Amino acid sequence: MTISTDFNDVTRASAETSKPANGDYSHYRIVPARYPARTVGTVFAVVLIAATVHSVLGNERWGWGVFAEWFFAEPVLVGLGRTLLLTALGASLGFLLGTGLALARVSGSPLLAGISWTYVWIFRSIPLIVLLLILNNLGYLYETITIGVPYTGINFISWNTTQLITPFAAAVLGLALHAAAFTSEIVRGGILSVDQGQHEAAAALSLPRHRQFTRIVLPQAMRSILPNGFNEIILLAKGSSQVYILALPELFYTIQIIYRRNLEVIPLLMVATVWYLVILTVLSIVQHQIERHYSRGALRKARGCTGPASRIAEFSGTRSLEARFQGRKRHLLLRSGGSRKSGTQAQGSGISQRVGAFRPRLFLGWFPEPRAACQSV
Repeated sequence: MTISTDFNDVTRASAETSKPANGDYSHYRIVPARYPARTVGTVFAVVLIAATVHSVLGNERWGWGVFAEWFFAEPVLVGLGRTLLLTALGASLGFLLGTGLALARVSGSPLLAGISWTYVWIFRSIPLIVLLLILNNLGYLYETITIGVPYTGINFISWNTTQLITPFAAAVLGLALHAAAFTSEIVRGGILSVDQGQHEAAAALSLPRHRQFTRIVLPQAMRSILPNGFNEIILLAKGSSQVYILALPELFYTIQIIYRRNLEVIPLLMVATVWYLVILTVLSIVQHQIERHYSRGALRKARGCTGPASRIAEFSGTRSLEARFQGRKRHLLLRSGGSRKSGTQAQGSGISQRVGAFRPRLFLGWFPEPRAACQSV
């Protein structure tokens, strides 16, 4: 008993000694955190960057004078424009076809899902350069391309395949078919990433299927689709250099023609490299801006409170449908036809046994909240 009392006194005395008087912490010394590995890595990175810049700018064999001469040359700019056109057409057609394939894959039809899977399996397996060569030589397999009624001999219009499938048409078609196979999986993954509760909430509101997809599912799926989708566009922009195999004078093919004539290989390749950097930098900026648009409401940050109007503005954003019905409403009225009842009365009268049997209208009421509570939102 005596030992316990002594220890209690010691514990009480040490606690009183460690507690500062009147909240005075001035006698404590602040010790900054040290990160030696980070410091070593930073110094190494600075030395490496300085050595690289000095090596590139200080070596005359890079031929920066030739680079400056050809960077804005007319043939290079014409090839650059053709590269941008190929990228835009291939990405647009590829995303349209890929979205259709993704919707077919997630549909309830086994036939459509099987066709979509087969397309993705085939065109993801074929290298792009092989696909371009096959399309460019399609006239060897089919002399004409005809539109008409199959197996009846009734033809509406017919083209010569070699005249129709020019190198430019083969390049656009090949890029689009190649991009559609990868885009289909990107869009399908984005659709499947939307929580099943979102689909159920949309169905409970009796929204049409197309409106469920465009207003609820797609805005949330875009958060997953955009990063991978823009990666595919960037890969397509760089992959457009492979159409040189068709002797189509895009950027890389033009650069090849020039350096084979003047033998300035490295400076001309640097011209192509810098232009590809410019293209991909612009695409990255566009990607960032679009991602900011679709990420509104995904992350809630501290903000001031200006009353009910700010709450209504928050609910008009692109936040998930379930979040709009949580923690904000003060009362909920369900109207069916001309009658209006509160949620409790509707449940008591039995009209809410099946929400999908009618089209409910939601009336959300907000009341001013204390500013201190709004700062943590």
